[in-house]
Amino acid sequence: MRGPDGTEDEPLFRPYAVTGGRAAPRYHLAMETLVSSATTLNADYSLLTPEQESILMLCRSVRSVAEISALLRVPLGVARVLIADMADEGLVRLHVSQLNDGQPDLNLLERVLSGLRRL
Repeated sequence: MRGPDGTEDEPLFRPYAVTGGRAAPRYHLAMETLVSSATTLNADYSLLTPEQESILMLCRSVRSVAEISALLRVPLGVARVLIADMADEGLVRLHVSQLNDGQPDLNLLERVLSGLRRL
């Protein structure tokens, strides 16, 4: 987080404390994997960690793993672990692009280009 003087503050905890010390998810998540919320707007968030709740709020619109990592300001590895755990619990849906004969999905490339233009 940024302090009042514009400098970067150190977090009060180590990011890997959020994942219970795990640095790798149970399965591979590419940084371009798209994630969307699988819960309804009226879901009970009382049992979720603050990070899980933030991910659910962010994923009301489809976001990539890399975007979630950047918006939460956590390392990519931490975001991957949190997202994989949430997918196992049915809280989020993963939209993995399939490669056809080693070629990237044209829709994925168009979405990436569109996202870059919005920056």
